[in-house]
Amino acid sequence: MWPNGELPADLVTRVQPLFSTDFEREKWLLEVDGSQIEIALDLGEVKAGELAEPICELELELLNGNTRAVLKLANQLVSQAGLRQGSLSKAARGYHLAQGNPPREIKPTNVLKAPAKASVEQGLEASLELALAQWQYHEELWVRGNEAAKADVLAAMGLVRHTLTLFGGIVPRKASTHLRDLLTQSEATIVSAVSAVTAVYTTQTAMAKLALTDWLVTKAWQPFLDAKAQAKMADSFKRFADIHLSRTAAELKSVFGQPLGDQYRDQLPRLRRDIDSVLLLAGYYEDVVVRAWLENWQGLYHAIANGQHIEIEHFRSEANNQEPFWLHSGKR
Repeated sequence: MWPNGELPADLVTRVQPLFSTDFEREKWLLEVDGSQIEIALDLGEVKAGELAEPICELELELLNGNTRAVLKLANQLVSQAGLRQGSLSKAARGYHLAQGNPPREIKPTNVLKAPAKASVEQGLEASLELALAQWQYHEELWVRGNEAAKADVLAAMGLVRHTLTLFGGIVPRKASTHLRDLLTQSEATIVSAVSAVTAVYTTQTAMAKLALTDWLVTKAWQPFLDAKAQAKMADSFKRFADIHLSRTAAELKSVFGQPLGDQYRDQLPRLRRDIDSVLLLAGYYEDVVVRAWLENWQGLYHAIANGQHIEIEHFRSEANNQEPFWLHSGKR
């Protein structure tokens, strides 16, 4: 609030814009299943000083009606190659350019922090939202030329699968059949792609990401839940997390309790899944404690992946000798 509600007379000369957006917008109004949707095509650029990047965006806005109509239209659009679901707004790109357009860094998956009184269903939603955010972020890096981000895109898609497995005792597999099929097709496309552009602008990748968004927005698992499963979904995510931390730790010790000789690499998918499970479940505990516990299992994963035999046995031993950090573990 300016003094006396008046702007300084010389404000215009003292203030400089951080960035600007210059684009033309073309709009269409559609009716889908009785819902009104506006499609806007923006073409132009965002600039900050000498730096600029193009704007080429297709936005869908529900004016009135049902969200499912927007998702239906989006599915029709991405059935044509050349579109992808983006995550950076014009403003976000403008601020980044204003900072000198520094390289965007790869972000390891953080431990999920769910609300103190979250339900199991809210834990499921938060887990999938985290996976989608990681997918979106690293896909953007990959498209912008960071080849290392390709592995993180695949890891984020793996996190989606691991979330579905973690909650699989409540949500039946048939609830996510279509989503998992699209993930499989998209993963194959990404692995074999000659470039980021040829991967992320395919219908397979676009439809897989949109299917995850659709699954989240519509809570597509709910029609598959019986009364018992619904009650479990309403239960405490904290209690669910403690139980499954114990189960995950037991599985890790069962698999890696003894040296595996030349069979370590066969267990990499299981180890990756269990590490992801801990990332999704351990948010009710102090980060420093969780990270310390995870470091040895993550070290084991990287040692196996890189064939470092001495390091494998070091990390395996250290990981198995750790005390649990969570409640109801039998040790606390």
